[in-house]
Amino acid sequence: AQLVESGGGLAQAGDSLRLVCTDSRRTLSDSHCVVGWFRQDPGKAREFVASINWRDDSTDYADSVKGRFTISRDNTENTVYLQMNSLKPEDTAVYSCAVDYAGYGGRNFEIYDFWGQGTQVTVSS
Repeated sequence: AQLVESGGGLAQAGDSLRLVCTDSRRTLSDSHCVVGWFRQDPGKAREFVASINWRDDSTDYADSVKGRFTISRDNTENTVYLQMNSLKPEDTAVYSCAVDYAGYGGRNFEIYDFWGQGTQVTVSS
């Protein structure tokens, strides 16, 4: 996979942003992979945000974003979206998408095989 993220930027608390993760090599479609979003703020550990199973569309969310963020996918476009609503300053981080082709997914970033470069999200109060 070659993952490219976009959609980050500056936002105010309460705003919305939509992050996009596209596999330019188009390896996600019709696979059994899991795609996850993670975030990392300088000086902090990488944090799981959300994941989606390509096979059955099952999703998982970190408690900190549940009810505010929604992960979805487009099989034709080999793309995963992260819709982020009601943003908070503590959501500020570099957001990266990653793929686990074995299909296990989960919240442990070490399981994932390929990563994008990341996109910065900055939320001001």
